[in-house]
Amino acid sequence: MDIIVLLKQVPATDTLVKIADDGVSIRTEDIKWVINPYDEFAVEEALRIKADMAGTVTVLSVGPDKAQEAIRGALAMGADKGIHVNDPALERCDALTVARVIAATLKSESYDLIIAGHRAVDDDNFQVGPAVAEYLGIPHIPFVVQQEITDEEIKCERTVEGGIAVIKAPLPMLFTTQRGLNEPRLPSLPGIMKAKSKPLEIKSLSDIGLDDGSVADPLTKVISLNLPPERKAGRMIEGETAEEKASSLVRALAEEAKVI
Repeated sequence: MDIIVLLKQVPATDTLVKIADDGVSIRTEDIKWVINPYDEFAVEEALRIKADMAGTVTVLSVGPDKAQEAIRGALAMGADKGIHVNDPALERCDALTVARVIAATLKSESYDLIIAGHRAVDDDNFQVGPAVAEYLGIPHIPFVVQQEITDEEIKCERTVEGGIAVIKAPLPMLFTTQRGLNEPRLPSLPGIMKAKSKPLEIKSLSDIGLDDGSVADPLTKVISLNLPPERKAGRMIEGETAEEKASSLVRALAEEAKVI
């Protein structure tokens, strides 16, 4: 069972994100970068499948030089090798361009299963995993919370509004992870040491059969980034009794907020 895990490096959720001077990107100087949490579920599930069925786990990431830190983190968890697509032309690419780059990379790789987080916590666009499956022409099941592989087929339980759907698909296929699928392991010290010597291929666009022109005009572009407006301080409703407070509240909602 050869498994590909799609991985993205994102700012930690407790990091204070600031808008850069260009108005369309964020400042990266003081950001703590981590593996996208939903991609950690993907790495963990791949390792569990490998333990049951043998095979290899390859981690694939598209990003700048620092993305190798996330790849090495997955290798420390137990993945076998990494692939890093790094090209200056990809600096401002959109999700569909990333998916096309990943699909082009995988056309020269052997795989039975692709696993990805259902979304990245930085842009929340939910696009890369499904788009990769579409470009490769393979089935896709999103939001998986449980899976079972038998006889070249996978049966997945996925979350839907109000319940769980059970879906089967032939291999090769791609599924995206949802919270509840597993509990990702922490890298051990021996795992961290071994990760330093595990193979990590670095590829440019030309290495995967693409050129700068193919990514030069993304379908979506960031026009501007703006912080949400500051919230006004709360106001305490005063009164001697509950009736007085209720009366003052209703008056404020009607005359000042004008919501009733």
